[in-house]
Amino acid sequence: MSAGMSTFMIKWINLLSTLSAVGVMGYGVWMSSQHDDCRRFLALPVLALGAVVLVISLFGFVGALKNVAILLWLYLLMLCLILLAILVVTVLAFIVINNGTGHTVPGQRYKEYQLSEYSSLFKKQLNNKHYWEHLKSCLVRPDDCKNLAKEYKMLKQYKAAILTPIEAGCCRPPSECGFPAINASFYDLSFHPVSTNKDCKIYKNSVARKCYDCDSCKAGVAEYMKTKWKVVAIFNVILFVVLAAIYMVGCCARRNVSRVRSDKP
Repeated sequence: MSAGMSTFMIKWINLLSTLSAVGVMGYGVWMSSQHDDCRRFLALPVLALGAVVLVISLFGFVGALKNVAILLWLYLLMLCLILLAILVVTVLAFIVINNGTGHTVPGQRYKEYQLSEYSSLFKKQLNNKHYWEHLKSCLVRPDDCKNLAKEYKMLKQYKAAILTPIEAGCCRPPSECGFPAINASFYDLSFHPVSTNKDCKIYKNSVARKCYDCDSCKAGVAEYMKTKWKVVAIFNVILFVVLAAIYMVGCCARRNVSRVRSDKP
């Protein structure tokens, strides 16, 4: 690749990433101003990500614009560290999503999930009381369970519904408990459970209680997180390929800048 072409590409790539970083930081500031605790919780990581991308992009842009080899060296070093971090996170994500699967419920169209089948990383976090309380407040909303009764007015409709992992695990008792369903929000708890599963004692018909602290609820959240990690893993693979290509172009630009400087009298 010619000196002019590689330098030109690095300048424009990093100019665009600089503008993107400013946009990401602006989004982080907006998130921090919201009343939603979950958005505020994510605001700091978003701001940090935007700041890191901004610094790296400025190094690459200024280094290519002014032909400063040391800035391009720093740019490539930080880009290399990011590539390694993406590789580690991607491998971890694929290990995590490899565990856990749903079980078909006889007579129902949805699946149930068991926390014991998920990775130790998920189990450790979900069994942490402080972390679970925060995660529960973000992902497990009582209104979701309340809306089931409004959406499925007939028991037949409810049994034919395809519930999400969180709805199946948090809004109803596990099927093994054997509680007869009266409707989408009420079970006959006078029936003696046929299982020793502790979730059978935790579940209550109250919208404020339901099965929000059950292992089945945590498993539903684990399944939800697993699907998100899968998206992250696929995105990381694409991002790794793109950044690796940019890294190679940056290496060409740095080498060409060094050659130009060494040729000067």
